[in-house]
Amino acid sequence: MQTETIHAATATMIKMTFDRWNTQLDNFDKALNSFTDEQLKKEIAPGKNTGIYLLGHLIAVHDHMLPLIGISEKKYPELTKPFLELPDKSGADFPSAQALRELWKNQKAHLHEVFNQLTPEQWFKKHTAASDEDFVKEPHRNKLNIIVTRTSHLSYHLGQFILLK
Repeated sequence: MQTETIHAATATMIKMTFDRWNTQLDNFDKALNSFTDEQLKKEIAPGKNTGIYLLGHLIAVHDHMLPLIGISEKKYPELTKPFLELPDKSGADFPSAQALRELWKNQKAHLHEVFNQLTPEQWFKKHTAASDEDFVKEPHRNKLNIIVTRTSHLSYHLGQFILLK
């Protein structure tokens, strides 16, 4: 009976986490689809990031989840430098808004597909940035926690993104 209770609690925690993740993705999609490509070129506030930069940044961050969770290599490694290592006003060449929209759509589908391949038990195993020793001391450094932190990150940038209106 206790094993069944633990399994039910594990499944519930995973469902709650992914319900929030998917809701934030949907919220971001609604905002993204409400903007023209021209609006994405605007800064969210004077001197701040553009919508294109925020979109590329989110794609790059979500792409980094693949190796961090131990699923695969990055799908779009060419986005790391311009959207994670350099600031918006660095002069780096960015893909077009239309190209980023397509990458965002494809990446969401890919993440959904690969996330569904993990078993509930796998979600509670360590992510690749945690050593075995650290994981013993900090078992919250697991794969599911990557989804929790990236959901918070997405929420933060969604708040910025809607300022483009």
